Amino acid sequence: MYWILFIGTLLMGLWAQAKVKGAYRRQSQIRAHNGYSGAQVAAQMLQRAGIQDVGIEMQRGMLSDHYNPTRKRLVLSEENYHGTSVAAIAVAAHECGHALQHQQAYGPLNIRMASVGITSFANGMLTWLMVGALFLGLIPIQLALPLLVGCWGIIMAFNLITLPVEFDASRRAKVMLTEMGFTATATEDRGVSEVLNAAAWTYVAAFITSLAYFLYYLLPFLTGRSDD
Repeated sequence: MYWILFIGTLLMGLWAQAKVKGAYRRQSQIRAHNGYSGAQVAAQMLQRAGIQDVGIEMQRGMLSDHYNPTRKRLVLSEENYHGTSVAAIAVAAHECGHALQHQQAYGPLNIRMASVGITSFANGMLTWLMVGALFLGLIPIQLALPLLVGCWGIIMAFNLITLPVEFDASRRAKVMLTEMGFTATATEDRGVSEVLNAAAWTYVAAFITSLAYFLYYLLPFLTGRSDD
């Protein structure tokens, strides 16, 4: 049963990653009509929103784009920082969506930010539990099982609260791109949607994976077989 779960969730994760890369690759070959780079789009969006304390930085690494709420930095990968493609402006606008969430104290983002520490701790503990209990047999399964349930429960909750954060950022991105004239054709709108919708599947896959493992380790308690 465990190996079915492991292989199934692994394949789902790989499928989601392939979907993102495929969508990004296709839309990175289509130049946006206005010729603005991702960094320029981000700068104009932040300026329009009255956000003056968020810096825009470039970072190497494919699709390493993110918004850092602690440092108030909008980080774009090199290809999206300089790129003028539909994919580049879509990703840049999505990260601006997170900056707007932060500015407006968007509830799910605040919860997610507050949960980062305990989720990192749960991830670290999970690694030791998997090695110590399941592979080396150093930790009794009766002790490890409730800890595994707790760790996966925390990770699942974190992945769950991530979903509205990411979906809302993509919604904001699409609205801003249209309202500010960065996309003007149906082809560009479809391209933006393809990139952002594909990216959303990675977060859905992460949630489903964590939910599946949480239920897998919870099941023995529900069936009275916690010694299995």
